[in-house]
Amino acid sequence: MGYPVKLQKVERPTNRSYYLNLPAAVAEVIGAIKGETFEWSVEDKNTLVLSRTIRQTIRAFRKKR
Repeated sequence: MGYPVKLQKVERPTNRSYYLNLPAAVAEVIGAIKGETFEWSVEDKNTLVLSRTIRQTIRAFRKKR
């Protein structure tokens, strides 16, 4: 299941910006922290990919004995 978000457009005299909010549930699952930098890439006209600029190491799961 995805989380619906709305694209917000902000027009200022000096620039025009668009904003997307990342739902708190998604931020918690990926372990995002305040101030962390991410990068958007366009895969195709229907798919945006959000990536960390500094990769986190993925911990291996230990088998229970």
